[in-house]
Amino acid sequence: MAAGSIEHEGPDMGVGDFVLLSDITMNAFIKNLKLRFEKGRIYTYIGEVLVSVNPYRDLPIYGPEYVKSYKGREMFERPAHIFALAEAAYRTLKQRSLNSCIVISGESGSGKTEASKIILRYIAAVTNISNQAEIQRISNILIQTNVVLEAFGNSRTNRNDNSSRFGKYMDLHFDYKFDPIGGKIQHYLLEKSRVVKQQLGERSFHSFYQLLYGENNLQEYGLNLKPEDYYYINQGNCCKVPKIDDRNDYQQVKQAFKIVGFTQDEVSIIWKIVAAILHLGNLKFTDVDGEHCSITRSNDKNDQLKWISKLLSCEESEISSALTSRVVAARNEVIQARQNITRAYYGRDALSKALYERLFEWLIKYINKTLSRENNEQSDYIQRAIQSSLVIGVLDIYGFEIFDNNRYNSTF
Repeated sequence: MAAGSIEHEGPDMGVGDFVLLSDITMNAFIKNLKLRFEKGRIYTYIGEVLVSVNPYRDLPIYGPEYVKSYKGREMFERPAHIFALAEAAYRTLKQRSLNSCIVISGESGSGKTEASKIILRYIAAVTNISNQAEIQRISNILIQTNVVLEAFGNSRTNRNDNSSRFGKYMDLHFDYKFDPIGGKIQHYLLEKSRVVKQQLGERSFHSFYQLLYGENNLQEYGLNLKPEDYYYINQGNCCKVPKIDDRNDYQQVKQAFKIVGFTQDEVSIIWKIVAAILHLGNLKFTDVDGEHCSITRSNDKNDQLKWISKLLSCEESEISSALTSRVVAARNEVIQARQNITRAYYGRDALSKALYERLFEWLIKYINKTLSRENNEQSDYIQRAIQSSLVIGVLDIYGFEIFDNNRYNSTF
């Protein structure tokens, strides 16, 4: 796409706003969308709605010259672009002192998460240069949180190698000078069932594979098996994906942890929990008499219960009791009843999903603490400012998928 195309789109580029189509039919809509895509125009308006087509390649349309072209402009002064949408939200904030929200929706793999990153980068680029250090701090943290949250909340699906398996809502807080002073992230509907089960051709969350392929000292976590030998992550039969560099991604996540502010001990605990879940997936039970069961033990270095207790800092007896028995409250009595092998496996999977969900929630909480600077000496001022601040919200809900055979959780 030539630099001059910022200013003008000729008729050979199709119609830049579907509202202006003379023939309002599905065929005309698709024909115009296809024509614009073939000409390198991935954005088209429908009034104030922006339609984006994922090109699955880098386009030179997000550089400083494009930021400058859209800064301070009305939405329809320039060709359709995500910068125009972000600018419209920011102008609403500045000119009318109104909060706004950008909702990003679409199929899995349509580029929603990338769109949210582009919006953040644009807002960081156009805000007050006099407060650039603070703006850069918040922007950098938000960008690095994407690295962390993608590792722990994204996975490979049959449609997308980096599919968000949770919904994310980000609040960007602005002070009276319309400079970012903080942010907050909320998450929705983490697909925790993916921790223990995946469809053929899909993977669990990236974090498991990043640890196994990226960590040089796996013995520290008792991970002595090949990735494809861990039950929780091998059911999709695609532990290794050609287009995903888990080893490099692991290093990026470690660097992101550092930038966001996690301590070395906290990072170690995070990966210990991930490793413990991998061990839980390989934990097996032995049927005793049809009604009772016990944990199958081994005397070698791959004893799962030993490593689970070590990584979670629990006693082996506590874990064994929690998985092979249950507490029943009856009237004024509390009875500990033994579980059969089927219930024990259900309990194991439930524990694994709960551990991962709690870990994910803790990551979000920690990130929000960093964004709001609760640990900073200026926290009182920042907190008061945030309470009266203006907000731009960005909702990035995970994409929907439609197959011949669909799962219940695909409908959410």
